[in-house]
Amino acid sequence: MRVIDVDGKQLGIMSRDEALKKAREAELDLVEVAPNERPPVCRIMDFGKFKYEKKKKTHQHTHHIKTKEIRLRPKTGEHDVQFKLKQAIGFLQHKDKVIVSVMFKGREIAHIEEGQRILEKFVEELAPYGKVESPIQRAGPYKLTCTIGPK
Repeated sequence: MRVIDVDGKQLGIMSRDEALKKAREAELDLVEVAPNERPPVCRIMDFGKFKYEKKKKTHQHTHHIKTKEIRLRPKTGEHDVQFKLKQAIGFLQHKDKVIVSVMFKGREIAHIEEGQRILEKFVEELAPYGKVESPIQRAGPYKLTCTIGPK
């Protein structure tokens, strides 16, 4: 088997007994890292530390998708809409879903087309950063919603 030491230096091809002897001298483990190679490759290392580092790496890269909500109103000012748009872009770049809602109060519901227009414009601005997962729809009597997922 081909043996590699702790520093990554190749010690050459040797028998299993010789490799185990070198590992014991260093008070470390002999781990087979490439069993399908000819000859198989083994490394002298601390196996417990290796397993810990590997487990740490697998847990480090997982991202749980969260759902964030951006709430607008028909009378929301242009600057406020642009600010909320930047927030939504940040959420989408962070691989989170965004629910964009337009809330109506009282008689504002008579002008639902204004809320529809605001929502369509907002979704159009987010098009380069995400895709529409659920189209614009009414959610209850006083709310329009749309779900946008990251690209």
